[in-house]
Amino acid sequence: MSQRVYIPCDMAAVAVGADQVASAITLAAHGLGRDIEIVRNGSRGAFELETLVEVDTPQGRIGYGPVDPSDVAGLVAAGLLDGAEHRLRLGSPDALPFFRRQTRLTFARAGLIDPLSLADYRAHGGLAGIEAATTLTPTQVVDLIKQSGLRGRGGAGFPTGLKWDTVAKAAAPQKYVVCNADEGDSGTFADRLLMEADPFTLIEGMAICGYAVGASLGFIYVRSEYPFAIRMLNRALEIARSGGLLGASVAGTRFAFDIEVRVGAGAYVCGEETALLESLEGKRGQVRAKPPLPAHKGLFGQPTVINNVLSLAAAPYILANGADAYRDFGVGRSRGTMPIQLAGDIANGGLFETPFGVTLGDLVDDIGGGTLSGRAVRAVQVGGPLGAYFPRELFDTPFDYEAFTERGGLIGHGGVVVFNDRVDMARQARFAMEFCAIESCGKCTPCRIGSTRGVETLDRIIAGQDRAANLAVLEDLCETMKFGSLCALGGFTPYPVMSALTHFPEDFGAQASIKAAE
Repeated sequence: MSQRVYIPCDMAAVAVGADQVASAITLAAHGLGRDIEIVRNGSRGAFELETLVEVDTPQGRIGYGPVDPSDVAGLVAAGLLDGAEHRLRLGSPDALPFFRRQTRLTFARAGLIDPLSLADYRAHGGLAGIEAATTLTPTQVVDLIKQSGLRGRGGAGFPTGLKWDTVAKAAAPQKYVVCNADEGDSGTFADRLLMEADPFTLIEGMAICGYAVGASLGFIYVRSEYPFAIRMLNRALEIARSGGLLGASVAGTRFAFDIEVRVGAGAYVCGEETALLESLEGKRGQVRAKPPLPAHKGLFGQPTVINNVLSLAAAPYILANGADAYRDFGVGRSRGTMPIQLAGDIANGGLFETPFGVTLGDLVDDIGGGTLSGRAVRAVQVGGPLGAYFPRELFDTPFDYEAFTERGGLIGHGGVVVFNDRVDMARQARFAMEFCAIESCGKCTPCRIGSTRGVETLDRIIAGQDRAANLAVLEDLCETMKFGSLCALGGFTPYPVMSALTHFPEDFGAQASIKAAE
């Protein structure tokens, strides 16, 4: 039996030479007459260790990293295939502090398995969720999702079970499940990592949702910037059909369900659920007015569940282990775990899945290790380009939906971007307005015009022109955008702008400091 050597095929690992490392190890092993099987697994999510090479040994999996192609000859000569000592030897990756401190429910298999092996997937607990679901009635499945406390992992945290229940109760000849994989927020990569490391979890979650609500067809809407994930998903769907996870008889039952991948054209606004539906229908990605809600009238006018990748991927664990097993994690109304993505100027960047409740300070200083540059942390933005900026004074904020809302922030997709003391917060505020102006679908005036006027106003503030008057205009613009925009693109743009002004008034000039003090 050949020895398994795991080398990630994840986009982040390939970007730093994983393909070359795999080729070099294959050649070196062949030269030694060693029979090895290279398994292109997904990334575990600690990007400073990529390329992370893991070797099956009698003592378990031994990791080495970060491995550069130029390291391979010396590694193999030193005994890589036997788990020998080397300066790059990490020991068991599971024992590393970054992984040991995590609670991996959604990402339990990421980096451990061959992403395209159903046998590997089943051996690590996969398929238990859909098998459990099909022994229950659809109503019982929906009730389990409700009881688990699962909330949307892509935006405002709407209860997932309520959305499923609404679609399940709708009378229609056709229903759909749509997965929003248009991951466009800065500092976020959890969707991509899951699709590349464990695509069957998403497929299984969508099949469970389809069974629960009475849908026979699902769509995964993926951003075009994720070519690796798109290829992985399409191949995984073929394997899922041949393996009985999709098709006319899901998991050996009479339930029929299939999934198709659709690729977006790069518009940020298509991450908004109704603009996404417009794009799926072949139209320009513009926001729809609500009501009607997509749960009543969604894709092609039919009842539609639209969930984020991480929401759907949580369903298999809940069905396999029970609602209480999931709900036992977390705090308050924020239940379960959140895959948090650490990015920006941070020493330990990557994916960290943990129950809700960890503080922002623990994430940045302890788990993240502070800045990679060694400079002081000045601000942290959570929730993508439309998330609020938090200063160190707010680092005691627990990572949960309500706590962030109380302090003028939002969790969004769980992206945490760290800025050091060289950041200019007035220019960050300007970036938020400019981003909105560029990405606006143009349908509503507050977003389309408000963001453009916001850029102009901030340019005058930065240039020192009549700051007091222009700051007043800026606040009025933010108020109008927040309450008058059709969707979250215009509605959330005020979060980064006003948080920058509130917490870092000195970057907006002396008048801003006086105004903030008042």
